[in-house]
Amino acid sequence: MKVIHFIDSIDKTAGGTTEYMRLLSNELKSTTELLIATGISNSPIVIDGVKVKFFDTKVLRWFSLLNEFRYFLKKENPEIVHINGIWSPQNWGFQKAAQELGIPVVLSPHGMLEPWILANNPWKKKIGLFLYQNKAIKNAEHLHATAVMEQESIRNLGYKNNLTIIPNGIDISEAKKKKESYGSKKVIFLSRIHPKKGIELLLEAWRVTNTQSWSLEIAGNGDENYIQRLKESASDISNVHFVGAKYGDEKWNFLRSADVMVLPTHSENFGIVVAEALAVGLPVITTKGTPWDDLNSHNCGWWIDLSVENLSQTLTAVISKKSPELKELGENGINLIENKYNIKQIGIDIKSLYEKILNN
Repeated sequence: MKVIHFIDSIDKTAGGTTEYMRLLSNELKSTTELLIATGISNSPIVIDGVKVKFFDTKVLRWFSLLNEFRYFLKKENPEIVHINGIWSPQNWGFQKAAQELGIPVVLSPHGMLEPWILANNPWKKKIGLFLYQNKAIKNAEHLHATAVMEQESIRNLGYKNNLTIIPNGIDISEAKKKKESYGSKKVIFLSRIHPKKGIELLLEAWRVTNTQSWSLEIAGNGDENYIQRLKESASDISNVHFVGAKYGDEKWNFLRSADVMVLPTHSENFGIVVAEALAVGLPVITTKGTPWDDLNSHNCGWWIDLSVENLSQTLTAVISKKSPELKELGENGINLIENKYNIKQIGIDIKSLYEKILNN
């Protein structure tokens, strides 16, 4: 089976969808002939053993780009095209070229139809829906959602396509070792630094909570001007530190160094970093803007409505925990990830979805 995944960017700064692409590709490459088509970027991730085709996706060269997409698809002749993400005209263009050639398309919105996303720059979204995106979603042979919450958002918008829920996952082997000790009295944030991540609310909650003997370390990359504004807003809080982006072994060591991770996001269709934290035994605080109700039901963290008050109350609860209690939460998280979010099973499920579409 030959499959082409299209994603607007696989740059290191592009966030969770890029990491999903890397993890899924590493699983699919052994059972499918997999190619990735994407835009040129400054620092693309490396996906060993997978052919990557880079396109100059500037909108100003739109018509020549569509012709390049058509030529590439005719030459490669895949059985399935899988589009990752929406709103980018390039994603729509690649889907359009594929369907003109009779190639079935799987579309993964990756949380980009969640209410918070639609409410952010709403006029821009409405124009995009009117011009191309609404038609593209309706025309996809199959939609892929990562959680029941995302499925409900898609259905609430009136899309009736065939849809399959397959969660994201992580490569458990990359964690290498579990967290061994608790009591560092450190809370960490690890994600792309972006307004949707709720960092302003986290800083305010930290400011009004008695965290005297604890520290908060914020790791990630993003718009430098925005990061500078956050640093300035936290300049009066002595136990908050911005520590830059973390990749590879440094990321895993950073996770193991903390007692709790917090992701106070407004919206997330999965949140790979939540799974990564749980995989090493780190309890997590995140919000009901994510599908992580497992944190409550499996007693491995806190799944809360996003507000300064709720964050403050939860941080207070964390600070009151003894090391053995945090360790118990961490062990519950490890069991959850190993049983439910192993990327090996996700790869099997995605391939089965492709086979189901081709056999219909």
